[in-house]
Amino acid sequence: MARQARLGGGDPAREQCHLAAPGADVRRVVLTAVAATATVVALAGCSRVVTGEAVSIYADPFAVAGLPATDGPSGPRPDAPRAMLSIHGANGSDADALASSAISDLSAFWSTEYPAVFAGNFRPVTDLASWDPNVDGTGRFCGESTYGVVNAGYCTRDGSIGWDRTILLPTLTDTFGPMAVVMVIAHEYGHAIQHDSGLAGADSPTLVLEQQADCFAGAYMRYVAAGESNRFTLNTSDGLNAVMAAMVAVRDTDPSDPEAVHGNAFERITAFQTGFTLGARGCTEIDEAEVADRRAQLPRVFTQSGESGDMPVTEQSVGMIVDSLNTVFGLTQPPNVVYSGADTGCPDAAATEPVSYCPATRTIGVSMPELSDRGTPRDVGAAGGDVDELAVDIRGDFSAFGLVASRYALAVQQQDGYPLTEPSTALHTACLTGVWTASTAAGGTPALSPGDLDEAVSGLLTDGLMASDVDGETVPSGFARVDAYRAGVLGGPDVCTNRYG
Repeated sequence: MARQARLGGGDPAREQCHLAAPGADVRRVVLTAVAATATVVALAGCSRVVTGEAVSIYADPFAVAGLPATDGPSGPRPDAPRAMLSIHGANGSDADALASSAISDLSAFWSTEYPAVFAGNFRPVTDLASWDPNVDGTGRFCGESTYGVVNAGYCTRDGSIGWDRTILLPTLTDTFGPMAVVMVIAHEYGHAIQHDSGLAGADSPTLVLEQQADCFAGAYMRYVAAGESNRFTLNTSDGLNAVMAAMVAVRDTDPSDPEAVHGNAFERITAFQTGFTLGARGCTEIDEAEVADRRAQLPRVFTQSGESGDMPVTEQSVGMIVDSLNTVFGLTQPPNVVYSGADTGCPDAAATEPVSYCPATRTIGVSMPELSDRGTPRDVGAAGGDVDELAVDIRGDFSAFGLVASRYALAVQQQDGYPLTEPSTALHTACLTGVWTASTAAGGTPALSPGDLDEAVSGLLTDGLMASDVDGETVPSGFARVDAYRAGVLGGPDVCTNRYG
């Protein structure tokens, strides 16, 4: 967060081929489609996953866009037949086999989905390419050398899809599991659907096309999660969480960069969740006006080039956050804040590090050293950085301030008479935290900075304390946690009450 934030940014230039620039260093990822890796870091001791029966008729806290929150396998079905596709440059690697199976499954999905959404006949993608970016002079894709191209892409010139089988796909599999690779291929297939259907116009902004492709990937992933795929399975707890974490890792990190044409983590996850919830037809509603409306008050450039907008996490800055929360929610009995530790000896709630809420005393307890550590940025990369440095554990000041806001949200629920230890409480907490987040985007002090939403999404996926009840208990689905937070950011307090109250 920052003391001020300004809006801005221009339309990115259209690109002919959605992949890395030719000649790029082999260890660099220039993200123009979907490509990157990450390390999912679970922060121990902050929240606990609980199971049980649904308690909300309107919004089942154990549901994922209408599907049950399930565990179990995620990845290729053991009995799935090997896809026999012609792939230029393929060498029979496991990565090529996985990508080939994904192409075959996507063709099956779109063979029924395409005529239900678009006019005309569906044409499966058959022009495929695989390459080793370490080898110079042997591979070509979209008319360019693939040397140094650690990426996957769709080529608008000839309608082909290609991928790096040596670095990108194996690392994605090792880090997130094989369904992260399938998600990447689904995104690229989404570009093919755009162009064949005419959804992609000559003047369509690249950002809109990328958001649509993320959305189409989400629609396909629901097909898999619903058990309709003959080749893959996807559970809706840690399996879907890992797929979404991969999307966090391929976010745009500096919205003022002219090459930032895909969206930040919040935007990419929003598009993905739209497809997962509404299906492919919902993705056709993503256009320039819809994206602009979603972005309306959210910051898109840093205050100065290269600045993150982070404030030091101190007692003074935490006090500023609490003052802001007091203004937004206007509680008749706002909570007190103590800085001597998260464990305040509360008689009716467990201590949650690094910040907790005690209903009996209406006190927020803060362990300042731990909270400050949570709000300290990690020296990791993202799209456009070294593939080995990418991480989904994105930290900054909002990683800390969002936790303070979430404990304050429990005080809001307490005053309104809601229970503080139900599964729905966790999602209500995330939603109200989103409401406060949106208020900081409207200006004033503090003000939302571009990286803050990404830090929030990261925390919701990797830890969940921001979406937990008074005892720190959360729900299994990172999708549900992020969706609740997003509802508060984009929908406001009435949405929180209607869904989770």
